[in-house]
Amino acid sequence: MGVVKILILGSGAREHAIITALLAEEEQHDIVAAPGNAGIAQDVRVEAGLDPLDGQAVTEYAIENGIELVVIGPEAPLVAGVADPLRTRGIPVFGPGKAAAQLEGSKAFAKRIMDAAGVPTGRAVRAETLAEAERALDEFGAPYVVKADGLAAGKGVLVTEERAAAVEHATHWLRHGGVLVEEFLDGQEVSLFLVSDGHDVLPLSPAQDYKRLLDGDAGPNTGGMGAYSPLPWLPDTFVDEVIETIALPTVRTLAKEQTPFIGLLYCGLIVTDRGIRVIEFNARFGDPETQVVLPRLVTPLSSLLYAAATGGLGGMPRPEFALDTAVTVVLASEGYPEAPITGRPITGLAEAAGVPEVTIAHAATARDESGALIATGGRVLSVVARGTSFAEARARAYEALHHIHLEGAHYRTDIAARVS
Repeated sequence: MGVVKILILGSGAREHAIITALLAEEEQHDIVAAPGNAGIAQDVRVEAGLDPLDGQAVTEYAIENGIELVVIGPEAPLVAGVADPLRTRGIPVFGPGKAAAQLEGSKAFAKRIMDAAGVPTGRAVRAETLAEAERALDEFGAPYVVKADGLAAGKGVLVTEERAAAVEHATHWLRHGGVLVEEFLDGQEVSLFLVSDGHDVLPLSPAQDYKRLLDGDAGPNTGGMGAYSPLPWLPDTFVDEVIETIALPTVRTLAKEQTPFIGLLYCGLIVTDRGIRVIEFNARFGDPETQVVLPRLVTPLSSLLYAAATGGLGGMPRPEFALDTAVTVVLASEGYPEAPITGRPITGLAEAAGVPEVTIAHAATARDESGALIATGGRVLSVVARGTSFAEARARAYEALHHIHLEGAHYRTDIAARVS
């Protein structure tokens, strides 16, 4: 494919992981990130002043700087429609336009598309009043599942045995719009990423993430505290089944509605006694699963992103993955997720990165006036480790974490502990 000039929009660990994968290719691509973070700035040029939510500014920058591919990392620019003006000017974009991004931006839209496509999912009721929400809670019974209908940065979902907590969650999110009350689905959760060019899809390797804050899946939901890949307990037919019954029907239904889905279709799935069901769709790479999927990718990532952005996935072979394992553990600031304490210095990263097969993906970091590295958000770093076994990858990840110091920081100690 040759060297490509690529603009990555975003500032998190997901974007850092994408950049790390692109930099590992034989072709030395010209990569720039906006706005980036302190870790990304160590690896590529950053445009800290370019607002990823300003579609017009991003388009002008891309034209003036000869950008040949734009990769939109986070959900907010996608739902805001940043991809649309870029496509209008003929610039290849990895990421759906505003209409198709509603697959993530609106849970009700996603449910409608799933119904039209015949995709297997749990029953759901959209409620706009508390009375409607309470009726649905009583209809489905405990455990109760309540979801915000819009973007909620991974914090809009509550699963609880307590009706009062479900009512309180619904009351909070009804102030911001509607809520979805859903049937509880029981089973192992799986994240499967598929690149889509609007008609065809190619799968990446499945991963599993840990959403709860504390060991043993205790504590509140977060944006994700760790992940691992591959999933040795999945049947060999799993990916094929997801493509045939979920991904392709969804992508083709969106195409039929003149809202082609071009980019990364994230299928949040659950393996129940009655088969695979969709919990949710996202319209971009998941965080922290990206941090364990991309390090194992053997096929050049740039070729997949560019083919998806230009309608060229048809006829391409499925991406190849290394047979090794990958584990990531998220280091979070004190007070996360409710009220993270920011501005504290981070040390020991050089020693951590010196552990074999370990990389550090920065999520919320910056440099202060003195040049010291500081934490700027809740999830600060993803420590990523590869190994020939999960035991080896885990040992490396936690060895690296022992080198890192951030006052009050915490992380889960049981990521991938149950996998062999």
